[in-house]
This record gives sequence, structure tokens and C-alpha cells, in this order.
Amino acid sequence: MRTVEISVGAFMLAGMLALVAMAVKVSGLTTSGSGETYELTAYFDNTGSLKPRAKISMAGVTIGKIKRVELDKDSYMAKVVMGIDSKVDNIPIDSTAAIVTAGLLGEQFISISIGGDDIYLQNGERFEDTQSALILEELIGKFLLGSVGKDN
Repeated sequence: MRTVEISVGAFMLAGMLALVAMAVKVSGLTTSGSGETYELTAYFDNTGSLKPRAKISMAGVTIGKIKRVELDKDSYMAKVVMGIDSKVDNIPIDSTAAIVTAGLLGEQFISISIGGDDIYLQNGERFEDTQSALILEELIGKFLLGSVGKDN
């Protein structure tokens, strides 16, 4: 009888640990140090629901995380500060940073499309070419009002 109680307790403990591990994985928190990073910035007209700690990907591979999203009071644009893994030190200066959504209603993140220049972005520099987030509500509103595909 005692072994049944111990095995049920162990099973419950394993289930709780699995739930905690899944919650940490889904939340984007890391259990280990992320290593050395360098900062790049990008300015967007609209960041949608982009949040700090959202991923930055290139060719579908995560290469960094968003550090801060703030308003630039001079340009009235959203300034996004990114922490890029120092191993990825060859992002061409003419690359594009776009805010995309994982799936139809998934989380937003930044996807970097590679340019062709031989000069690479360095710590503290910024992406000149950016694409803001597509806001689903705005697209639906334009569609319902019949203004999609028409020049305003």
C-alpha cells in the first residue's frame, strides 16, 4: 500500500515539474545565460504587440531577443533595441527588419531578411529598412470599407 502512495506522489511531482518546464519554455524565459550579445536598433511606424524578450530570427533561426520597445520622442516612431547573438556578426548593412506574426494570431517577432552588402552592421548601429507590423483589425476594417487595393 505504501509503494502505491509513493509512486502516485512521484508521478504527481513529475507532472508538476513538466508543467513548470513547459511554462518557462512558453514564456520565453531562459534557464541558462544567453551568452554575449551586441545591440542593434530599428525604427518602426507601428510595432503592434511586439514585446521585450520576443525573438529575432533570420532564415527561421532565432538569433536574438528584443531588449526594449520605446517611443522616440524626436521622430515619434517606435524604437526597438535588439540583442543579437555575438556569433551572428555578419548581418549586411542593407538588411531588412520586419515585424511578422507566427501564424494567423500568434506572437509577433522580428524577422531579418539578408541584404547583399559587404559591410556588416556593428554594435549600436541600426536597420535603415524596416517593415512595420500588419494590424489585423486595420486590414479587416479596410476590407469591410472596400478600400483594399484602391489608391487613397
